[in-house]
Amino acid sequence: MDTDRQTPPSALAVEPHCAAPRRGRPRSEAAEQAIFAAIERLMMEGAGLGDLTIEGIAQAAGVGKATIYRRWPNKEALLVDAVVRLETPEPELSGSSARQDLIETLEYMRRRGLDKRSRWVLMVIFHQLHSLPELKSVYYDRVIQRRRQVIRDVARRGVASGEFRADLDLDLLAEMLVGAMLVRTVLWDDSPLDDPALPVTMVDALLSGLGGPAHAAAR
Repeated sequence: MDTDRQTPPSALAVEPHCAAPRRGRPRSEAAEQAIFAAIERLMMEGAGLGDLTIEGIAQAAGVGKATIYRRWPNKEALLVDAVVRLETPEPELSGSSARQDLIETLEYMRRRGLDKRSRWVLMVIFHQLHSLPELKSVYYDRVIQRRRQVIRDVARRGVASGEFRADLDLDLLAEMLVGAMLVRTVLWDDSPLDDPALPVTMVDALLSGLGGPAHAAAR
């Protein structure tokens, strides 16, 4: 809990993104960059999301607390913007086929996992957001749900085009695809990500099915 200034939990829900300056004050891009850089630096040095305070961030950024409060109502709103900013932008999918869109989505995740900075963001999200329910809720609304919808839309197009079975649970399909790559980028450090063919292998393995000759004979 930030001891510098306490804001009711409802403030985050009402104003989750407060990047606009208040009362016509000129926005300082340099100050915001310094604030975001300070958060990243503090966390790279071992500070958890829950350990950060407005006072500590301001001191590390070389700005006053008022500079932060002019832009964000509380620490939680600031951290949402900071974490989302560290996310690697998703690619524009080609739309040539549902299979190709899935491959491009997994390739984005693979490259994100290879990037140390992006991988650090993933580790922060999975290991620390659960202890900050308000921050987790806003992050899920702004990032996770949007990405889930992208995969659902791809799966829906695949069903419509006949590439995927019509009886598939779209959420389950998305979880099976994304989950496989997510395990490698977050949970299993010994699983390699440097094979450019990995997304194709994953997608085609799922589309072809996992059953071998013994499974076919049993049926």
